[in-house]
Amino acid sequence: MEPVSEPSAWPDAPVVDVRGLRKVYPGGVEAVKGINFTVGPGEVFGLLGPNGAGKSTTIGMLTTTVAPTSGTALLAGFDVRTAPREARQVSSVVFQEAVVDATLTGRSNLSLHARLWGVEPAAAAERVPELAATLGIADLIDRPVGGYSGGERRRLEIARALVSRPRVLFLDEPTVGLDPRIRRELLDVIAGLRARVDMTVLLTTHYLDEALALCDRIAIVHAGAIVALDRPAALLSGLGDEVLELRVGADAPAALAALRADGVPTADAFAIGTTLTVPLHGRPVAAAIAALERAAVRSTGVTTRPPTLDDVYLRLTGAPLADAA
Repeated sequence: MEPVSEPSAWPDAPVVDVRGLRKVYPGGVEAVKGINFTVGPGEVFGLLGPNGAGKSTTIGMLTTTVAPTSGTALLAGFDVRTAPREARQVSSVVFQEAVVDATLTGRSNLSLHARLWGVEPAAAAERVPELAATLGIADLIDRPVGGYSGGERRRLEIARALVSRPRVLFLDEPTVGLDPRIRRELLDVIAGLRARVDMTVLLTTHYLDEALALCDRIAIVHAGAIVALDRPAALLSGLGDEVLELRVGADAPAALAALRADGVPTADAFAIGTTLTVPLHGRPVAAAIAALERAAVRSTGVTTRPPTLDDVYLRLTGAPLADAA
């Protein structure tokens, strides 16, 4: 194996550094629109958005399987365009589709991947059982993969990606297609990796609970662009501690006007169908309801609750994430 040159600016630089990354497909389809973000050492960073938002294209560019149209992306200091081999050697990816061989045993799959990645045989002999235990598939490791369940196969996929001990692990929709119980179990496994493995993780998902459970920071992706990027708590704090939810039918504009006239902030309010959601920002609920009554705005249901990440997404994009996905 050829020697790998040293990265240009590590360890002070971010492990993932994306600047102006853009992808335009034939026909002028702009899948990724000049996005920027960095991911620090040991961070779990999430790209949250629906199918078609540009998440997988971004992962494709970062893993050198999709050629960027413009911009730069560095992995541990290596440019994915000018040093793709070095970028691949410091990273690994779990794709949406399975890449393990169903005719081989789990052990054979992991050992084969170790050889392909240049892992010394003695090191591979130690890592394979360690990873099988960490991912909860030790009792399956010598069975053909064709007999694994969907969740067991995803665990093996993650173990395969970790054999080379990557600096950066990409997880592209890791729980898609799994039933809720298996999803939850796999999320627990992924979360547990943080305490056992020293690496940076970049995750794509369209599940809000997944992003909240796993990510230190989240970039909300919509139509190829990043529309918000922060810690989950900071994204939620922009909506305050409480939101007022009203079912107002076609009277959403009148309801907003009435609240605004009475001094209730409405800049962060949004309407989806017949439901109007208004962050209260500390204003009493009773005052908001009284304003609607004075304006004779009819509502068929009024509730208050803490804001959710879904509210953040709705306010920024105007569409429910579950529907868009």
